[in-house]
Amino acid sequence: MAPAAFLFCSDPLRPGRPDPHFAREAAVARRAGARVVTVDHDALLNGDAESAVGRVPRDSGPYWYRGWMVPPARYAEAERALAARGCSLLTSASAYHVAHELPGWYATFSDLTPRSVWCALPETGGPPDPASLSRLAAPLGTGPGIVKDFVKSRKHEWHEACFVAELSDTDRLARVVNRFVELQGDFLAGGLVLRAYEPFVTGGEARVWWVDGEPVRVTAHPDTPGRVPAPGLDAVGAAVRRLGCRWVTTDLALREDGVWRVVEVGDGQVSGLPAGDDGEALFDALPTV
Repeated sequence: MAPAAFLFCSDPLRPGRPDPHFAREAAVARRAGARVVTVDHDALLNGDAESAVGRVPRDSGPYWYRGWMVPPARYAEAERALAARGCSLLTSASAYHVAHELPGWYATFSDLTPRSVWCALPETGGPPDPASLSRLAAPLGTGPGIVKDFVKSRKHEWHEACFVAELSDTDRLARVVNRFVELQGDFLAGGLVLRAYEPFVTGGEARVWWVDGEPVRVTAHPDTPGRVPAPGLDAVGAAVRRLGCRWVTTDLALREDGVWRVVEVGDGQVSGLPAGDDGEALFDALPTV
């Protein structure tokens, strides 16, 4: 199996070097025999994909991306810019979109994850009005819920911008949604998601890393680096294989009734490792083709 090749986000001050956040991972990848090239994340976000990938040698083969999150539309621009240089991404733009945003993966994991509804939000404009929110939440019925966007919640502002004690309380729901949208600002991803609340036991989440449908690593979630639960993976693995994406993560938490639930699915290229984990075993599991 040939060593993988990676596109790491570059250091904004020293473009030829990986971003300091990913420097340790890049060094480990190099030691494993991987080729490492940097790309300009800021240029990519600003819509200049050609400049963003300007350091990638022409006709240098396929790459995994490893770095900060990228909106799916910008990722697709990077894919096209790389194709113009005779290169490619091992995770296609369509696969990235499926794994990165909840509407892409939800149907595949619907039996394993809290019930959810969502709506797109315009790039300019505020959150839905209370009547629209009420209609959106109606399929979830009564009871508590969670507010998030297509990628992230604001769980650290739990009562202010995440948790709603009663979804049928439209006034309270609107206040939480409005605050969530305000705090997310330009970082709001895709649209608005409402999820039924499920109570999980204390003990942290497990982040499972999957490559070509196989679990290659189980780590702590970056938010709880000292805790590594050991979830059962059979049902989740079957769903990952149905999803059909090559490198993904699943975050799992134990519900109070003893059932492991999928809290989040993500593209592995932009999923974080817990503090102190240099990714050595993970990079060893990533093939070039």
